[in-house]
Amino acid sequence: MSIKKFQVTFDCAEPERVARFWCEVLGYVVPSPPEGFATWDDFDRSLPPERQGAAFVCSDPSGVGPRLYFQRVPEGKVVKNRVHLDVRVGTGLVGAERLATLEAECARLVALGAVQVQVLLADEENESCIVMQDIEGNEFCLD
Repeated sequence: MSIKKFQVTFDCAEPERVARFWCEVLGYVVPSPPEGFATWDDFDRSLPPERQGAAFVCSDPSGVGPRLYFQRVPEGKVVKNRVHLDVRVGTGLVGAERLATLEAECARLVALGAVQVQVLLADEENESCIVMQDIEGNEFCLD
């Protein structure tokens, strides 16, 4: 039996803020609040104080990509991620055209609060990519 769906979970300090950043990066959406609640804020206020703001979710509107789950943790990020997302904006492109596409997306994401870490230029084995960090320092690549 193979698993067809999976979720990617982020530990973070501000779940809603980080989730909304990734919605902008990936074109994801915040799902509708649970039945009986007009908004997510209404739902959040129904929780015990210690659970308010503790988690947030976003999902691919087409239903194809994985759901992203963001959970508040007390500790800050101190080391490099062991897993990271590759945001595939340059698929099928090579050379200068690929690099220009990556740089344009990088500029858009920097305006949202991301940080450009390093541009890795094409070599004999790999095409160019840009290493970035999200608004809480989680690494990801524009690929």
